Amino acid sequence: MPAAIPSLQLLRNARLYAPDPRGVVDVLIAGERIAAVGRDLESPPKSWGCTVHELDGALVLPGLVDAHVHLSGGGGESGPETRVPPLQFTQLTMAGVTSVVGLLGTDGTTRHPAELLAATRAMQRLGLSAWMWTGAYPVPTPTLTGSVRGDIVTVEQVIGAGEIAISDHRSSQPTFDELARLAAECHVGGLLAGKAGVLHLHLGDGRRGLELVRRILLETEIPARVLQPTHCNRNASLWVEAMELGGRGLPVDITAFPPDDDDEALPAAVAVAQWLDAGTPTDRLTLSSDGGGCLPVWDRDGQMVRMDVGSSHTLLQTLGVLYAAGRPLEAILPLCTRNVARQLRLRGKGEVAVGADADLLVVDDALTVRALWARGRQLVTDGAALVRGPFESGGAA
Repeated sequence: MPAAIPSLQLLRNARLYAPDPRGVVDVLIAGERIAAVGRDLESPPKSWGCTVHELDGALVLPGLVDAHVHLSGGGGESGPETRVPPLQFTQLTMAGVTSVVGLLGTDGTTRHPAELLAATRAMQRLGLSAWMWTGAYPVPTPTLTGSVRGDIVTVEQVIGAGEIAISDHRSSQPTFDELARLAAECHVGGLLAGKAGVLHLHLGDGRRGLELVRRILLETEIPARVLQPTHCNRNASLWVEAMELGGRGLPVDITAFPPDDDDEALPAAVAVAQWLDAGTPTDRLTLSSDGGGCLPVWDRDGQMVRMDVGSSHTLLQTLGVLYAAGRPLEAILPLCTRNVARQLRLRGKGEVAVGADADLLVVDDALTVRALWARGRQLVTDGAALVRGPFESGGAA
């Protein structure tokens, strides 16, 4: 287990984006939360045992919120030997992630939500904030309690269902009625539990695109906020459709695909730029990584010819491309901080503010991780991991 959290820590001279720009300020951490943010904060008395970290004007951001990560591993789409192993703790912390939402994908047969729940709890015990989507690609979808609503209401870590696959040859080809009923289960479950109750939808390359989502918006009473399609930058035509629905209030998630991905996917940085330039409401757009997920390339006969694996590191890589192109940090940081936290109702996450969780990311001007705090506990220092999982190289946590 990680070491105990110091009772008081003072971060001096942080160039803070909260994610809005705050200039050079000090940040006082008390236990797991932020106690004060301001210029030239007075140091607590020495007898209080405050640890001071001098940042010398380094960039400080909210810890990233990655809402699409295969914590227990993804893949398996070309046989059992292609199952991706479970993620290691530092694959998240060294990418700047302090909050994560785990999920299952294609394989809801040999993998189960109980396995994902164990992986989610492991990340919590090691020091991150972690939640999960119940279910997997198919409908009916596997659950912990026998129903999506039951999982949301009774299991603390479950905030919705996903990733349910539509418009994809790997999906169970759900009908409109099946998908609408599943969205209703999420919505009512969220109401009963005081959670987001979101239906997180995997989008494939199928020609139907977002047709079922559009119909749910038009033909049912389910609020738009309940539906969150992801991988919406998978191809250009899907992205055009997602931008149109985003302008009408639909939350849209894009994937930070690896930069060497050579399929038809629109690079996340390009998609973000188009969204911002179109004036589409920015609070509806989020960015996730598909960390630990299989990113297959298929030939015309449906054989997988190559497989990439998603990584949370692509979040900062995408932000870095946009930042280097002149996009202000305050315009792009919310995509994987505040926007995600608000859409998924992850209280205390996604921003640096008094009373919020002390999730803080220190980066250099190239947006490379230099230090990381999660709920007040320092997990990374000088670009190196302080805490590792028990099966990672370097010893037990």
